[in-house]
Amino acid sequence: MVLPARPNMCRMNTVETPDLVIAQEHEHRSRLLQAMAKVTADKGLSLTTIADIVREAGVSKRTFYEHFESKEACFLALFRAASGSALRTLREAVKPDRPWQTQIEHALQAYFEHLSAGPGLMRVLFVDIHHLGLDGMRVRREVMQELADFMVSTVNHTGSLQGVEAFRTLTPVMALAAVGGINELVLREIEQGRAAELKKLAPCAGEIVRVLTHADLNGL
Repeated sequence: MVLPARPNMCRMNTVETPDLVIAQEHEHRSRLLQAMAKVTADKGLSLTTIADIVREAGVSKRTFYEHFESKEACFLALFRAASGSALRTLREAVKPDRPWQTQIEHALQAYFEHLSAGPGLMRVLFVDIHHLGLDGMRVRREVMQELADFMVSTVNHTGSLQGVEAFRTLTPVMALAAVGGINELVLREIEQGRAAELKKLAPCAGEIVRVLTHADLNGL
């Protein structure tokens, strides 16, 4: 009589549940993004290699390719994640009981302080994104549009609620123009080595929004 084989209890005890697998995948992706942030802040994107990233993250190249098809794809994911974090800071800084002009300037100051907390990474994100062709342009445009949408919502919603006399709305196109202008101010500060002092831009950036809110351009 042949006895049935005994189950391998050791193997059974190491079977990973779906939740555990998902958690591990999330952890690996997070470590890879953190590693990309650190390495590119030190070396720039062009000199960063996948070997650098996996060494810093403490994972294998196989794990890297399970999450990203290239270092450029990893960088774009980092750009989205870092921008999302900065935009959350911007939204959380809004004070609904204050005039929209004050809200915008206060929120922008919080946004700039968030960015300037990591000047090396900020420099890479704002500059190297331009070197990634159409993919980089698309992701950058998505982030700029989110910022423009925030401005439209904050200015128009608050102004209408507070019954501002002769209130004029901020159009989506003017909001995007404001974001473009603010982005250029940030790039100028980076180029001049003042990435850690961005919060000084808040009054000027707020003024850009105020001026464009009162712009009267037909068709826009």
